[in-house]
Amino acid sequence: MTGPRHADRPEHTLHPDQLEVAPGIAHEGLQGWIPELASDADLSLALEKAFDYRGDVTITRKDGTTIEGYIFDRVTGLTLSNSFVRLLPKDSNQRTKIAYADIAALSFSGRDTAAGKSWEAWVKKYWEKKSTGDGQASLEPESLEE
Repeated sequence: MTGPRHADRPEHTLHPDQLEVAPGIAHEGLQGWIPELASDADLSLALEKAFDYRGDVTITRKDGTTIEGYIFDRVTGLTLSNSFVRLLPKDSNQRTKIAYADIAALSFSGRDTAAGKSWEAWVKKYWEKKSTGDGQASLEPESLEE
């Protein structure tokens, strides 16, 4: 004897291959890259990539000082002097603002925390754990420390 059918309870279980999954963003392998900043356009493009990067970058200013941190904001103005990035330095809680015109070099120095990770891989792993009973199938994120 079966109970009444409920509209909110599916008769079958979902399989990850049957779900609609929106494509993720393809992350470039930028870790370790030191772009050549031969022109203003090169600098602007490199800083756009640095803004999307999920790791620390090292900026060398024209006065020779360096700062390593995570770029969390940028404003692009009409010139390099009124365009700037804001970053959280690795060794401080002080947010720092640096004009594009003051940047001599850029290096993608930190580990890219998004490299090799994808939504599709996570969903597949989640459903495998859930269906086999192996380990804990959790919606909590995994640790980024490896």
